[in-house]
Formats: sequence, structure tokens, C-alpha cells
Amino acid sequence: MTLTPGLRSQLLTMVEKSDTAMKLGSGDVPVLATPRMLALAEQATIQAVAGALDPGQTSVGTKVVLEHLAGSLIGTHVEITAELTEVDGRRLVFGFTARDRHTTVAVGTIERVVVDRERFLAKLAR
Repeated sequence: MTLTPGLRSQLLTMVEKSDTAMKLGSGDVPVLATPRMLALAEQATIQAVAGALDPGQTSVGTKVVLEHLAGSLIGTHVEITAELTEVDGRRLVFGFTARDRHTTVAVGTIERVVVDRERFLAKLAR
């Protein structure tokens, strides 16, 4: 595998009703839910390293620090950028930022570990 700091990914999403705190049960307001924000950030980290992993490898999340700084109403476009900032053996550390056209919506870090997909799943089946 060729994983080096600097690998990046960006994704753009529009907040829909299905993304809201009300719909996901994490609050009672019609704004982008924090759990959905996290899922989008993780998706960006996965995309950032997808082409650099060996066949049969994947990464799994192990640690998250997320600051959800501003609400995003239905219809708001949010861009999430993730960058690989540290590689320590199989451990990967990403920084991420989510922005709408006016403000920073969220920032944080996500740690993932590279695993062999089949071995990882086999251990869980025991």
C-alpha cells in the first residue's frame, strides 16, 4: 500500500429531510444531524485512501473528534474535505472540515486502521 500524508477527498452534499436531526432521532430541529455529518466525514476519509489500499484491504474507524459548529437547514449545500495527515503503520489520521457557502459547519479528526477485509470479518464470525 502507498499511503502518504496529503491524500485528500472532497464531497458535496445537499441537506435533505432524511439527513436531519429530526429524522435521525438526534434532535428535534430540521438541520443536518451530527450523526449524518460524521457519516459524511467518514465517507470522505474512505474516498481519500481508496486508490492507495492494496486489493483486499479496507480501513475501519477507531476514533473520532467532531465539533459541529453550525446548523445547516434543508436545501443547504455542504462540502466536506478530508485529508490524510498522519500515517503510523496501519493507523491513519485524517483532518476534516465541512463548510457551507457562509461558514465552517464542522471540523474534526478521524482515525482509521487498515485491515485485511477477510481476516477482519472472519474474526467477527467467531
